[in-house]
Amino acid sequence: MYFANIKIAEKYNYLNSKFQAAYKWLEETDVNSLAPGAYEILGQEVVANIQEYTTLPGETLSFETHDKFFDIQYLASGREAFGVCKRDGLVEKERNEDNDVIFYQEPEFSGCVILEEGDLIVVAPEDAHKPRCMAGEPCGVKKVVVKVSVKD
Repeated sequence: MYFANIKIAEKYNYLNSKFQAAYKWLEETDVNSLAPGAYEILGQEVVANIQEYTTLPGETLSFETHDKFFDIQYLASGREAFGVCKRDGLVEKERNEDNDVIFYQEPEFSGCVILEEGDLIVVAPEDAHKPRCMAGEPCGVKKVVVKVSVKD
């Protein structure tokens, strides 16, 4: 899935070599056999972070953004509701520069995508997202969040 405003549609190349390396790694790697942790794909420019968790009620979670990295969020198993909205106009509530994450107050308008096994979504720095939300009931999830550096 690719989601962008027309004003930034050509700003990023979602098929450049870093993204291609990430997609290939996801396709060729048996993610379910790997333990949670970080796995370098192209040094620190492209890193896969394997996570395991149980989804939570969306109202207990916050929208977030990143300045230095895109997220490619790939669901290896389980199901989750993945909140999406534009970053512009959000009210910041917490910033952690070391982890490249900014959290926001709940926006007036947002939507969500249901991610199921094999689905992925690409999130740019301009996109706010709220992962880990339950779709119906709490669900165990194994996910890979591939961090792709914004730097060329």
